[in-house]
Amino acid sequence: MRVLLVKTSSMGDVIHTLPALTDAMNAVEGIRFDWVVEEGFKEIPQWHSAVDRVIPVAIRRWRKSPLSTWRSGEWQAFKEHLQMREYDAVIDAQGLLKSACLIVRYARGPSFGLDKNSAREPWASKCYTHPIAVAKEQHAVERIRELFAKALNYQVPAQQGDFSISEHFEQSEDRNYLVFNHSTTRVDKHYPEVYWLQLIQLATENGWRIKLPWGNALERDRAQRLAQGNAKVEVLPKLSLCQVAQVLANAAGCISVDTGLSHLSAALNKPNITLFGPTDPGLVGGYGHNQQSLLAASFLKNNSQVEPAVFRPLLPQTVWQEFCQLFNQ
Repeated sequence: MRVLLVKTSSMGDVIHTLPALTDAMNAVEGIRFDWVVEEGFKEIPQWHSAVDRVIPVAIRRWRKSPLSTWRSGEWQAFKEHLQMREYDAVIDAQGLLKSACLIVRYARGPSFGLDKNSAREPWASKCYTHPIAVAKEQHAVERIRELFAKALNYQVPAQQGDFSISEHFEQSEDRNYLVFNHSTTRVDKHYPEVYWLQLIQLATENGWRIKLPWGNALERDRAQRLAQGNAKVEVLPKLSLCQVAQVLANAAGCISVDTGLSHLSAALNKPNITLFGPTDPGLVGGYGHNQQSLLAASFLKNNSQVEPAVFRPLLPQTVWQEFCQLFNQ
């Protein structure tokens, strides 16, 4: 059975789709997937053994200059790749108009996606030959698992979903370190630097080495400030997503802000504390074993004057205590 999966972005959403692939692989003998994904995340599907072909798409880039995209032939080349095969099923796990109208309707095969009462953008359901009802009040991972099960006609397994990607990465003897995922896109989602410095001090005083990944110049500069004067803190070089995943795969654990790397840490079965300020973990918090979300608003206010102000109640001592409890479970 050959299935086309459409799940383009974001990093966390792409990662959340992996357990559904594992379910399908175990339930349907011989099933294989092709996956349409944003070009920036094209490495992720390659980590799962059920995926044969990755079809990169660049909607984020194309919509900035649609005329140039058309003239360059990129759009036509994408459509040709999309239509190379006839599929037994096309599953849109994105559930948005951009995925339904720009991708699914050009694919060859019966299409499945969320119905008008289940999708974030109800009009997207008009593009599917088989709209499917999926309960909203469950974790994003479980919603996608249910969508796949109904589309491919099997029961969702009772056990927790399995990302099935950790075996893709090599195991190293160097495992006595933590990764602090300090970077995210929104300024108000950043844990205060002064708090990070205190947290790093607590971790290194307890014998841990710390590794700090980054993805752009601003994140690199922050990492360098956090590492300054502490020989046990390493600012990683510029790495690909696959290389960052390799570092995470060998870490003893992670502390993260609300970012895609937090979900990647969870998918790699790392004990992980995720720090939430302006956003609520709700139905998209860390999924998997040894995952814990700390919502700043859940803690008592104090007189700290750090910024962003939303994180003031979430003191480094509290974060470290919670991490140690999680790690030692």
